Formats: sequence, structure tokens, C-alpha cells
Amino acid sequence: MKLRSLILATIVLAALVGVLYWSNHRKPTDEASKPSDSAPSILKLDEASITKVEIKRPDTETIVLSKSSSGAWEISAPKNYRADQANISSTLSSLSALNSQRVVDDKPSDLKQYGLNPAGVEVEITEKDNKSQKLLLGDTNPTGNSVYTQLAGDPRVYTVPTYNKTSIAKTLNDYRDKRFLPVSVDQVSRLNIIRKSQTIEFGRTKDEWQILQPKPMRADSTQVGNLVEKLTDARADLNTSDPKESASAFAAGTLVVSARMTDPSGSQELQIKKSKDTYYGKSTALEGVYKLNADVAQSLDKSVDDFRNKKLFDFGFSDPTKVEIHSGTKSYDLTRNQHDWWSNGKKMDVDTVAPVLSDLRDLAADKFVASGFTNPTIEFAVTSEDGKHTEKVLIAKSGDDYIAQRENDPTLYHVASPSIDDLLKTADNLKPAAAPTK
Repeated sequence: MKLRSLILATIVLAALVGVLYWSNHRKPTDEASKPSDSAPSILKLDEASITKVEIKRPDTETIVLSKSSSGAWEISAPKNYRADQANISSTLSSLSALNSQRVVDDKPSDLKQYGLNPAGVEVEITEKDNKSQKLLLGDTNPTGNSVYTQLAGDPRVYTVPTYNKTSIAKTLNDYRDKRFLPVSVDQVSRLNIIRKSQTIEFGRTKDEWQILQPKPMRADSTQVGNLVEKLTDARADLNTSDPKESASAFAAGTLVVSARMTDPSGSQELQIKKSKDTYYGKSTALEGVYKLNADVAQSLDKSVDDFRNKKLFDFGFSDPTKVEIHSGTKSYDLTRNQHDWWSNGKKMDVDTVAPVLSDLRDLAADKFVASGFTNPTIEFAVTSEDGKHTEKVLIAKSGDDYIAQRENDPTLYHVASPSIDDLLKTADNLKPAAAPTK
């Protein structure tokens, strides 16, 4: 009896193994037998040749996106707006190479069952030769991961992933440029911060910012650059701001500050008011009034000293070619020849020179003062840019700390004593390079 059961179990197991083997080897053959056009492409367009896109919905105004003569995209209907180039680019990318998942109906008898008569969204694409095609987007399928789609003139009904519809059929607010100050951050040449108490004007030459008003002063380019980035990144929330409520609050609010930015295309200005605990922004580039993040307003609420350059030297991370330090009876003269440093005809130990350069590079004031610079006893001089630029700093003792002044600059810098004392100690540690071993 046991032997019979064992034989029967063996036969069943062999049958199962055979079925599994057949199934695994049969599946690719079945897939290979599917028609090659079961998931054909719907649109194949040259994205660069598209000149206009019209998006129509039954319950909203038609959105018309038009390519300008400069190549930039604009919103020309329902009215003229600046356009978000990235969002339009996303739509064009989806349209130009739209592939289906599959054909669900070759010759549908009733398009209503797919939400295609009328369609939920109609997208008409026009190319340079005025040739146009119309894409129809219908209902979502029962599983929610696909959308029924049809191309006008083609009876077939396809499915495409729902993310295609999301990318293609955005709202008007999605396509609008929501920046308060739509200027190019890399091309901003002027920034004006205007308050009742003071106007600060910054000007940029290449990558260096300077303070022009209230008077010419060295600027902290990093601080000013960060402010420019924050302002150009500031965007209005068009979906949650109530236009009437925001306009009323702005009208009754207190003016905090205005910021005006200039690039080659012109100037744009942002006016910021505060009503109760909320900030509102109104821009020359954006129609309406919108709530504004508090950190944008607070980044502008600074004094001119907050943007001044507190470092005593501008040579930055480039290696200088000459360094001179004079303190009382002590003097140190260092000259660089390619990668080697020399002093009084002796090659110096680079490991003792590097800390001196680092301390000079980092030497900075903790505040600005109006007086206290008398009887300077210390002088630093740094030559950089292959001998083209020399910076000299004179330093006088003032109580427990120091007051520094750059050559040809009336600004007085208050410097904490450790910064100077440690630098002088580092200079005392300068040593000649060890003699080469034979």
C-alpha cells in the first residue's frame, strides 16, 4: 500500500514538473506571437518645430501657449502672461514622443464610454509648417493607472499612463511664471533695497559686488549673491492666495521694503508690505498681490553693514606671489617662485608658510568703527595676481584689541586681538626648508 502511494505521488510530481517546464518555455513564445503594433506610438514630433499648443477643457477657458520670435514660450490666452519655461518644456517633451500602452478598441462604436465624446481635454499642437494635430484625453480606466486617448482622424482608442495626462494637461496657474522678479540671476547688474530710512544700492562687475549707495564700500559678494538668489527664487502661490483678500491686506498694510533688480532685459521691482503677521508682495512683473514668505522679507531687513566685506584682504584662494609682515622690530619677507617660497635667499618650509597665508586670508573684522586708529605699529602687505595687485593693511593697538585700515580706504575695521596675535605667532614659526638628504 505504501509502495503504491509512493508511485502515485511520484507520477503527480513528474506531471507538475512537466507543466512548469512547458509553462516557462511557452511564455516567451506566446509573447513573441503578439502583434508588434499592440502598443504603437501616438505622436512623433520634432519638439523644436512646435510653435503653438492649445489646451481646451469643457469647463475652463482655452489655454494657448505660443512660441515667440526669440524662442521663448508665452501664454497668449486667455490673456497674456509670462510663462514658466520649465513647465512648458515638460509638456512639449511628453507630446513630442507620446507612446501608448496598448490599443483598447480598434473601431469603437461609442466614444462616450471612454470619456472621449466629448473629450475631457483637447490638445491641439501646431508646427512650423502650420500642420496641426489634435490629441483627445478621456476618462481614467477602472484601475486608475491609465487614461483613454485618441488622436483626431484615427479611430483607435489607446491607453497612456496617467502621468502623461498630468504632464500634458496642466492648469493655467501651472504654466504661469510665478516669480516675483523674473530676472536672470547670473546677469543681475544692479540691486536696490529701498526703505524709508535708507537706500542701499549694489553694483556688480563680473562676479564681484560693490556697495554704491549710501557711499562706495566693499561688499561681501557672498552675502549679496545669496540675497539675489533668494529674491529671484521668490514665487507667488497662485493657487491658495485669495486675490481680493490679498489686495485688501496689501492696501491696508505697512510698507516694509522695496527691492529693484536690473539685468540686460530691464528692471523689475518687488514691493513688500506687512499686514498683521503676514507679508504680501506686489511685483511689476506679476499681476496681482500675493502672500510672501517671511524669510524673503527678513533677508532684506538688514543694515548696510550686514552686506559689507569684513575681510581685510581680497586675494581669496589664489596663492599670492609676495607677503610682507612688519611688527615692531620683526620683519618677514616671503616671495613665491612657482611652488616654492623664499625669504632672504633661503628656500622656506612650505608647511610653515601655508598657515601664515591661511591666517592672512581669514583675517577679518568683527565690526566697523568710526575712530580709534592711532599710531599703527603693524603692517601687512600681500601681492597677488602675478604682481598686478598689492593690498596693504596698517594695524594699531586699541585697548585690548586692534583697529585696522586698508590702504586708500577710509574704513576702520575692529579686529579681535586673537586674530592678530595668532597670526604674528604663526609668522614667528616660519622656518627654512630642510637641507636635501644625499
